[in-house]
Amino acid sequence: MKQEIILTPEGYLELEQELNELKNVVRPRVIKDLKDARAQGDLSENADYDSARDEQAQVEARIKELEYKLEHSKIAEKSAKGAVSIGSTVVILYEDGEEDEYSIVGSLEADPFENKISNESPIGVAVIGHQKGEVVEVASPNGSYKVTIKDVK
Repeated sequence: MKQEIILTPEGYLELEQELNELKNVVRPRVIKDLKDARAQGDLSENADYDSARDEQAQVEARIKELEYKLEHSKIAEKSAKGAVSIGSTVVILYEDGEEDEYSIVGSLEADPFENKISNESPIGVAVIGHQKGEVVEVASPNGSYKVTIKDVK
């Protein structure tokens, strides 16, 4: 079964740019490094050659991974009705008065350090489909709690 990868338009573009960089800049440099290392002679004890081969394997693996992700991804459409969806930025108010702003993204793009949370995270699951002003219950491993959706952008 193929897993569908959900990306925001920005996330899709980032993956495309990384793939182009790998194919058009990094791969040719690695091939040149490999040729240069080969020219040094004895390959059995050539650390430069081994290093270039390792880097080549990593680059080719990443290219394959990105091609797969781009081929099997779906770009999320923002909800037109003002409801939270993938691609939305949502401001939530916790019961203790603390406020946070999160971008809701697909799981591949999630980065809590940049306040990008997955649509599959407890908060993501709770707020998707809801609108500004609604109070929703977040089911977390430590017990459920309520948050108020203050704004949807």
